[in-house]
Amino acid sequence: MEQKEDKNSTFRLLLVEADPSRIQNFKNSFGDMVQVSVEPDGADALLYVELGNPVDLVVFNDELGYLTFLRGIADSHFFDDTRVILLSADAGIKPEAAPYRKYIVDVFPKTYSSEALGRRIQYFIQKKQYQEADKPLYKPAPIRMPVGKRAFDIFVSSVLLLLLSPLLIVVAILIRLDSKGPVFYKSKRVGTGYKIFDMYKFRTMKTGADKLISGMASQNMYNKVVEEPEMDLCEECLLAGTSCQRPLFLDNEQVCEKLYHRKQKAKATFMKFKEDPRITGLGKFLRNSSIDELPQLINIFKGDMSFVGNRPLPPYEAEKLTVAGYARRFAAPAGLTGLWQVTKRGKAGVSDLERIQLDVLYAKKYSFKTDLIIMIRTVKALFQKENV
Repeated sequence: MEQKEDKNSTFRLLLVEADPSRIQNFKNSFGDMVQVSVEPDGADALLYVELGNPVDLVVFNDELGYLTFLRGIADSHFFDDTRVILLSADAGIKPEAAPYRKYIVDVFPKTYSSEALGRRIQYFIQKKQYQEADKPLYKPAPIRMPVGKRAFDIFVSSVLLLLLSPLLIVVAILIRLDSKGPVFYKSKRVGTGYKIFDMYKFRTMKTGADKLISGMASQNMYNKVVEEPEMDLCEECLLAGTSCQRPLFLDNEQVCEKLYHRKQKAKATFMKFKEDPRITGLGKFLRNSSIDELPQLINIFKGDMSFVGNRPLPPYEAEKLTVAGYARRFAAPAGLTGLWQVTKRGKAGVSDLERIQLDVLYAKKYSFKTDLIIMIRTVKALFQKENV
């Protein structure tokens, strides 16, 4: 077996390869990043790790008995942390399926791009460095609503619930007469500090409306107009005349990483539809008059929301706003109304980026004076001209 090279690098990579030219090319590409040891096949590689040689990552030519290696390390829990990158010409390999599951973290073509494989190796290097740094887990301070704002919410919401109770009862009866289904619509929302809670509304849609949303993407007001590429390869691979150099395995299928991220970027963050066919006849009136929002007074009284803040989002929308610049919106209270509602709501051409920027602006600037102005403007904007 080849002896390990004496290098300063603390990241140990085991390359299972028998071709001298491929070994040399690998060392030329990554020898400065990691300490490379080489074994000619799966049996020798298994013996290497069983003898106690530390290995942080294994890069394996799949022609050299990788199943022998995987079965061997699977027989002992001492090797549960072993991670393998497979080099294979078989695009049908599924890392999440047995016997690959748990050990194989990625599959690259044998004609891999050094840049792409280097990024993947660098990820594991940085992961190890972070773990060895033994940094304490970051525990953010809980985001608390100002005492004055919370006291105002409790007092006003309790008074309004008492005064509006006759209206709430009448609306509940009308909803039951208008269409089949429950009176209230309850949905999971993400509010202040990513706290998830149940938000209440009067039901304005037909029962099962959530299941129809996937087929209505073309009607989304926030959608961007993009041309979907018809090819399976990005421009770089097409020009080079090679197979995909940046394969990504998703839902048991291989896709181009570059094309995947391009499609994800083109997807709208928020969902809102014009002339939504899911809305009932009574629901259209309740929405345009904002009466459907009144049950959220219960959320305000409970402390899930405030009268003024950033709109609480469904989880599938909130998960798209976890980057540093956008996540700031969740530092503000979740609100029944807010800066976006009184400036852009119902206007054609509004982008999701504009809405995010307004949410972030409110999180930075909100105060009692700001909230008072927004509440006054909300009263003027209760009846919308557009059916959204």
